Amino acid sequence: MTWNPFTNDVSPAGASPREPDTRYAKLLEVFRAVRAVDPYAPTAPTYIQRKFELDRQVPEAEVEKLLVSVLTSPEVKSLAKTIEGKLGRKLEPFDIWYAGFSSRAGRSETELDAATKKKYPTVASFQAALPDILKGLGFRPEKAAWLSERIVVDPSRGAGHAMGAVGREYKSHLRTNIPAATGMHYKGYNIAIHELGHNVEQTFSLNFIDHTSLAGVPNTAFTEALAFVFQKRDLELLGLAQPESTALNDFWATVEIAGVALVDMETWHWMYAHPSARADELRDAVIGIAKSIWNRWYAPHFGARDVTLLACYAHMVDEFLYLPDYPIGHMIAAQIEQQIEKAGSVGAEFERMATMGNVTPDLWMKNATGEPVGPEALLSAAERDLAMVSS
Repeated sequence: MTWNPFTNDVSPAGASPREPDTRYAKLLEVFRAVRAVDPYAPTAPTYIQRKFELDRQVPEAEVEKLLVSVLTSPEVKSLAKTIEGKLGRKLEPFDIWYAGFSSRAGRSETELDAATKKKYPTVASFQAALPDILKGLGFRPEKAAWLSERIVVDPSRGAGHAMGAVGREYKSHLRTNIPAATGMHYKGYNIAIHELGHNVEQTFSLNFIDHTSLAGVPNTAFTEALAFVFQKRDLELLGLAQPESTALNDFWATVEIAGVALVDMETWHWMYAHPSARADELRDAVIGIAKSIWNRWYAPHFGARDVTLLACYAHMVDEFLYLPDYPIGHMIAAQIEQQIEKAGSVGAEFERMATMGNVTPDLWMKNATGEPVGPEALLSAAERDLAMVSS
């Protein structure tokens, strides 16, 4: 049977009508808009080059090498077998989103919602709690107060977002869903802690750099990595027991999103090779790309072939080659966590790293952790926790 999530119809496989190609038509519109810039960018004459070489400051070939290094690591096979053991069955394709190693594993959504609703019934209550949250992360009281004065919490109807200030006289904004009728659900809280990581990075990297042209971090993967550092400590900040390590969850999430990133990258190459394509032709190409990447890197562990799940992400349509930042961000986060563990302080290390400015990625990482950007910390943490789970 197949389920159509748009109509909630369940029908025999292959019988349900296919949705329109609006998604692919929008993606083509985006492609044609950014391609119009190509003649005016002689040093990076494609959007792909501009995104990787100018924006991300990492060549595409190097990014692909990093992603493949994770997908081909022996830890993938070992963790897949471990998850099968926990589930008591063979892996299904949807197990690419297995969350049994996450910080919230073993706790019901009802329990977590009750905790966050009680602690943060209103937007104002979360705003007022920012200093205590930051002190709970290891920031000195005066620094926590200084940061809290420069971050404004706003309610959102949908997902969260962090908008950095554009000048030192302005404040950054944290948006997350806090329903007035019920208070903050755990999902909104978890997002808020992630966005707070962005806001703190944005505030540090704007106010404590030598030159305004160096404001920020090397690329989006770095700010995502720093936000992950906050987010993984969400239960601890609620006063609940935090797992000793969530390295296996981080590694499995990296395995999942690395394939999605490769689909995103290959799709853009296909569009450049077929600039006059129709929406239905792009759809067929994306589905084919997703199947090919799944068959190459995932089918050996999941059994099923020709799975299209890696093509379902909305980021492909609304963020334009943004997806590679997530797996790279997980790698960077693992390196940062390794350094924090050595130093013994989240707050002080976070501040030190976030005030380096928008230098090149490897220089930032060498100053932060002593090593260039790479998967080694992520893989070693996964190997360590696999040994713990197996023992």
